[in-house]
Amino acid sequence: MRDVLDQVLRWWEQGRRFGLATVVGTFRSAPRPPGAAMAVLDGEAVGSVSGGCVEGAVYELAAQVVATGTPVLERYGVSDDDAFAVGLTCGGIIDVFVEPVSREDYPQLGEVAADVAARRPVAVATIVAGPGRVGARRVVWPDRAAGSLGSARLDDAVDDDVRGMLAQGLTGVRRYGPEGERRLDDLRVFVQSFAPPPRMLVFGAIDFAAAVARIGRFLGYHVVVCDARPVFATAKRFPEADEVVVAWPHDYLSGVEVDERTVICVLTHDPKFDVPLLEVALRTPAAYVGAMGSRRTHEDRLARLREAGLTGDELARLRSPIGLDLGARTPEETAVSIAAELIRLRWGGSGRPLSETSGRIHGETR
Repeated sequence: MRDVLDQVLRWWEQGRRFGLATVVGTFRSAPRPPGAAMAVLDGEAVGSVSGGCVEGAVYELAAQVVATGTPVLERYGVSDDDAFAVGLTCGGIIDVFVEPVSREDYPQLGEVAADVAARRPVAVATIVAGPGRVGARRVVWPDRAAGSLGSARLDDAVDDDVRGMLAQGLTGVRRYGPEGERRLDDLRVFVQSFAPPPRMLVFGAIDFAAAVARIGRFLGYHVVVCDARPVFATAKRFPEADEVVVAWPHDYLSGVEVDERTVICVLTHDPKFDVPLLEVALRTPAAYVGAMGSRRTHEDRLARLREAGLTGDELARLRSPIGLDLGARTPEETAVSIAAELIRLRWGGSGRPLSETSGRIHGETR
């Protein structure tokens, strides 16, 4: 949705009605994740729901939805009987919800777009199937909500769940009864979270940090580079970083909020910096804590951390030496190996060449 939001907002501001197709469910080796979107108006299409496999069919359906004003949930999957049938050549299955959008249909879109642009958390919950008002929409913020899915009880139940999903940056389907009963699954409600990007905290203002900051930004992280030396920690040296902080690393980390989506890359490569920093980092809920160094450095670092009182479980969280074994040598290659490890942990991949594996390429969305 972020990919098409600028165009969608322009059409909305012009008072035009257009079709919006959103992936709301994926199964097996689906090419695009839930939340992927394509918008259609008068012969123009922006975005993608399948990487090209079913875009033509979705375009036709979106044009139909604009004409009728009736939203539709459609499933697309591989066809073994007819090679020319509409389907996904990768063998996956996607559920696509296609809805008409205009100022009348979606009065909160302008505010949602402004929040997304400003990196403020907001989520949109839409009924995509069931006996309720298919297409009904509720916009949920951490402290308020707008719109209704049909009843106060359903709204209350969805608000609670959506705020939990928003806090974790999760997008997906939740099921309820007509009055919000969680033990029932009559209604399918698609929740799309627009959470602020996860943070990558990079410690150590060295050339490797510049490469890691660059690839972290590319992957969608809000990147912070921190170092205690003002001569090295400058915005000029780290143009790809969102923030450059001059502070002792452990002091800075102790004073910022770290959540389950935060990744911490310790590139200081100096015991006086990285040991006190890792004492703090390994006791946070961060998704990833990695530290650069040789195997000898790693063993020395572990010994120092044990002396500092860290437990075996805490030390087991440390990814060191940092990154996957790609044979990387340059800062840019090392940054790729770190990014590869982050992606593997995020999606549960094996880290092996795909040519040596079998089965589905894309695992289930977490």
